[in-house]
Amino acid sequence: MVKHTPKAQADETALSRSRIVATAIQLLDEGGEPGLTFRALSGRLATGAGAIYWHIANKRELLIAASDVIVAGALDIGANRSDPAQALRALAMNVFDAMQAHPWVGSALTHAPGALPMTRIFDRIGQQVRALGMAGEREWTMTAAFCHYLLGVGSRNAANAAMARECGVERTRALGTVAETWAALDEKAFPFATSASRRLVAHDDREDFLTGIDLLVAGMGAMTGTRTPESAA
Repeated sequence: MVKHTPKAQADETALSRSRIVATAIQLLDEGGEPGLTFRALSGRLATGAGAIYWHIANKRELLIAASDVIVAGALDIGANRSDPAQALRALAMNVFDAMQAHPWVGSALTHAPGALPMTRIFDRIGQQVRALGMAGEREWTMTAAFCHYLLGVGSRNAANAAMARECGVERTRALGTVAETWAALDEKAFPFATSASRRLVAHDDREDFLTGIDLLVAGMGAMTGTRTPESAA
C-alpha cells in the first residue's frame, strides 16, 4: 500500500485547472500554438500528462480555456461605461490590445466561433449595440459586422507583429521598404498608393483600427438618429 506523504498531497492539490491554464498561457505567449504541447506543459508543471488530462481533455479545450481567461480580462477592463458608444470603443480597444499582447488569441477564437470566449465578445458587443437603439435584424447585422471587424483586423495586426518578431524584422524598416516600392510606382496608375507612401512608415495601427471602430459606431448612430460622441481613446 502506497502512503501519500504531506508533500505529495500538497503537490496534487496544487495541480488545479486554473494553474494548468495559466501555465498554458505562458507557453502560448512564448511559442504560439506550436509551443503548447502536453509534453511541454507536463515539463513546466513537473507532473505527468495523465494528471493534466484529469482536468483538461485535449489541446482544443485548453486553447479555449486559455482564450477565455484573456478575453474575460479584456472585457472587464474599463468597459463599464454608461454611454454605449464609448463602451463599444473601450471594448474594442481592450480586445485589440489583448490580441497584440497575446497574438495566438485571434487564431484560437477563429477556430472556436461558438465557444465561450467568442460568445462573451458577441454578447457584450450586442448589449451595447442594443443600447444604441438597434433592434430586430439591424441589431444582429451590426453586432456581427462589429465583431467581424474587431476580430479580423485585430488578429491580422497581431499575426503581422508576431511574424515580424519571429523573423527579426524591425517594423520601421519593413514599412520603409514597402514605402519605397509604392513611391516608385507610376503615379498615374497608382495615384493614391504613391501619395500614401509618404505616410506609411509613420502610421499607427492602433489609431487606424480605432478609426474603423468610430466609423461603425457613427454609422449605427446615424441609423438610429442617435448622436455618438467623439472618440475618447
